[in-house]
Amino acid sequence: MLVSLDVFNIVLIEKLNIQFSTGLNVITGETGAGKSILLDALGLAIGARSDISLIRSGCDKASVAATFNSFNKECKQLLEENDIDTSDGNLILRRTLQTDGKSKAWINDTPVSIKVLKEVGTKLVEVHSQFETNSLLDDITHIQYFDNYASKISTEYATILHNVRNAYSNYSEVHKKLIDLQNVLEKSELEKEFLEHSVTELRKINPQIGEEDILNDRRTLLMNIEKNSAILKDAQEALNINGKTIDEYICSVAHILERTKENVYENQISKLYDVADTISNIAQSIIPEQTDINELDSIEERLFAIRGLARKYRIASDELPNKLKQMEEQLSIINNSDTELKKYTKQESEALLTYKQYATQLSNLRQIIASKLRENILKELPDLKLETADFQVQLSSTEKPTYCGQDNICFLIRTNPGSPFAQLSKIASGGELARLMLALRVVLNDTNDNISLVFDEIDTGISGATASAVGQRLNKLASEGQILVITHSAQVAGFADKHFKISKHTDKDSTITNVQEITEEDRINEIARIISGATITPESIASAKTLIKNI
Repeated sequence: MLVSLDVFNIVLIEKLNIQFSTGLNVITGETGAGKSILLDALGLAIGARSDISLIRSGCDKASVAATFNSFNKECKQLLEENDIDTSDGNLILRRTLQTDGKSKAWINDTPVSIKVLKEVGTKLVEVHSQFETNSLLDDITHIQYFDNYASKISTEYATILHNVRNAYSNYSEVHKKLIDLQNVLEKSELEKEFLEHSVTELRKINPQIGEEDILNDRRTLLMNIEKNSAILKDAQEALNINGKTIDEYICSVAHILERTKENVYENQISKLYDVADTISNIAQSIIPEQTDINELDSIEERLFAIRGLARKYRIASDELPNKLKQMEEQLSIINNSDTELKKYTKQESEALLTYKQYATQLSNLRQIIASKLRENILKELPDLKLETADFQVQLSSTEKPTYCGQDNICFLIRTNPGSPFAQLSKIASGGELARLMLALRVVLNDTNDNISLVFDEIDTGISGATASAVGQRLNKLASEGQILVITHSAQVAGFADKHFKISKHTDKDSTITNVQEITEEDRINEIARIISGATITPESIASAKTLIKNI
């Protein structure tokens, strides 16, 4: 829902903040006061094409910000895709426009392109006027609107639609497997020989996950042993003097000291034996290991083979076991192609048959509900001064199965008897189009999941009972969401939950547009002004009071 709109230096607006609410928000004002400026400002915020003529005279920059406090799943997904934080639940779309034509945009203070701003904006606001597009004018969306409507009025329809979607998902999955198999088989003769060779080659080596690291560590160890053996040999030779080891010399010294009387050197003798024993142990511990040259050669040969296969298939060596498994599966499919092909062909045929059975049920029910929808729409049109208009739901068959069944659905309209039915977007009159959109919205009972609806020119060419009918329908539709209406109709204004008045003031050489929420007497006077013009009369005051629904 649109919570507020902040506008700075847009045309006649110098600075403005408008706080909107749920329900029906009505904007009125004298002709030329600047009602269209608000639409232009809101349009900028939601990604509409910019125009430097919107910048207030004498200013070098204009800006606008629209704040929302709720948004639908599609919008949330789009925001997540663009890394925009929405953790606080609010969404602020901000746009600046400079006199050099440059325009910048932000969503929650994250810089975004105008394209992204527009994509998000269309998920938040839908404008119904002569020069704006909306989702109902896009034929692609009609099946979604129809299905939502039908599911609400018929539990049977909702069940069948669910069955169709499940059946389609199952069919699509099997169909994809069949297509993949057929693609494999087309290449089988060329790939079979390659796969057989590759599988044989990989099986022969039989690489294991982590094996390269283990072999490399062992290879490094063996190479270090071989390298160190020469050093250890030199150390061994250094411990020998004239054919005797150093520990033998030390023991000889101890033996000589033992010849002294009364062993006065007993302590020294003991230490000499300890030193001799230590040196003997050291000498034993640095005897060079005998390296297995054959083991080293074998390790290097296997490492070379594993790394060669990894380079050949352009993968890491740890991925080779999985590569072997994949190739074995592909080869198995080729070798068992007839069996596999028959299996998937049968599964596809069965899945398609199930889908068509549900889709046919859905198509039959759609024909019935299409008639009901047409009947309900036609009931709305006379009160909206569209009594000569006609509406129909066009159903045609799709070429291929789809998630929504085997029907294309398109809403068609003709505004004059005898003229051909045409797409909704072909209607020329902005007022007619806006009222038709209102009728569709009311009957479809679809406020489009947290989208704020804006109606402009909806009262063009109508008054009295027709305007009252428009107000009633806007009020009904607004009870389930938020609607903004720019109107010249006292009857429409009387249904407002929140009423804003636009006024224009001239001060010396400056003209400024203001927007103010009005209540009670001010609101009565404004509706009376709409009724009687510049001169407000007691009669217009009395009429205004009868029109205000919540007075």
